[in-house]
Amino acid sequence: MTKSRVFIALTTFALVGFLALGVILYAKGYRLSETGLKLASSGLLVVKSNPDGAQIFINGDLETATNANLSIAPGTYDVSIRRESFLTWNKRLTVEKEEVTQVDAFLFPAAPSLTAVTFDGVGRAVATPELTRVAYEVPQSQNANGDVVNKTGLWVIELANFPLGFTNEPRQITDTSLEGAAWTWSPDGRELMLTTNLGVYLLDAGKFTPQNEFVNVTSSRESILLEWQEEKKQKLASQLDKLPDELQSILERKASAIVLSPDETKILYTASGEETIPDNLVPPLPGASTQRQERTINEGKTYIYDIKEDRNFLIADSKVNLDVVNYLSDKINQTENNLRWFPTSSHLVLIEKDKVTVMDYDGTNRQEIYSGNYVQPHVYPFVNRERLLILTNLGAETAPTNLYSLSLK
Repeated sequence: MTKSRVFIALTTFALVGFLALGVILYAKGYRLSETGLKLASSGLLVVKSNPDGAQIFINGDLETATNANLSIAPGTYDVSIRRESFLTWNKRLTVEKEEVTQVDAFLFPAAPSLTAVTFDGVGRAVATPELTRVAYEVPQSQNANGDVVNKTGLWVIELANFPLGFTNEPRQITDTSLEGAAWTWSPDGRELMLTTNLGVYLLDAGKFTPQNEFVNVTSSRESILLEWQEEKKQKLASQLDKLPDELQSILERKASAIVLSPDETKILYTASGEETIPDNLVPPLPGASTQRQERTINEGKTYIYDIKEDRNFLIADSKVNLDVVNYLSDKINQTENNLRWFPTSSHLVLIEKDKVTVMDYDGTNRQEIYSGNYVQPHVYPFVNRERLLILTNLGAETAPTNLYSLSLK
């Protein structure tokens, strides 16, 4: 009786141990090989898409639909995510054994629709540093009866999400003529400094201020701008203070422009000199990006550093403008290519002449989402990721430019 109990116990322990070992090996990616009864290591490819339900192609072969976990042999694969009416997501991925390689494919529509946001004509526009608001000019005009249209002045449109019951419709914040004027945002996006030939004025971006209530701050202009500049520098210094000392030093010495992603996990910057970013600044992460990176940076080129994965990607060989704020908004360079973050923090918007391209943050999977006439660089993503705001006259040379919403759903 005792021997029987011991045998049963040992058998149970052995079975439990065998099953536990099988679970561990399965979790590490081991599977029975197709050529015989032996274990072969594999990697796990986790594929998600927005919207989901897209088809997953690996090396041209249809596998399944997103969202899915695929166990595949280690190696390099061409992965495509396809869904009808959307642009195809393409990337070459390397799958390592016993590691998880994750794909989060944000799909953009192949034929996005344009909807007018303004109808009275829009002149110049300037966005806040955080791309949450755009202040734009409605020039003075007359209706069919020769009367001056009372919508003349400075208007603000919100790009951020609003709670239910609140509207993000454009609102007028002043009624003065802006001919020859310039304006810029405070770092927190709450105030605008309006400079005209009559003086300098601070406007509250949250309410309407008629011209007859303007307070002239010309004598304080320089000190206010210096204070705003210092506020921006302190914020950036606080963000960079979280980085490894070596990287922080390189960016402070060798970067002419620095813009963090909305979630502050990646750094977009233009190099102002040559430097090499040391390896292993942070502990390596399993399943980190396998895309080609550039640890040596060169002057004039634009890069993205992934803080979590300690990887540095070349984004642009030639000069691009990373700053959405221009203190002389009446003299914005309309021939310079611009690059700015998309709210996912995993994509960039490249703004070129008659073309808008979205790319993954590692510089791959470049997709043209808009082509046609528009006023460069006036392309601004809404925070909800569902639209872009574009200033255009749709190619009609005699028509005024207006703001249009480009749907990305």
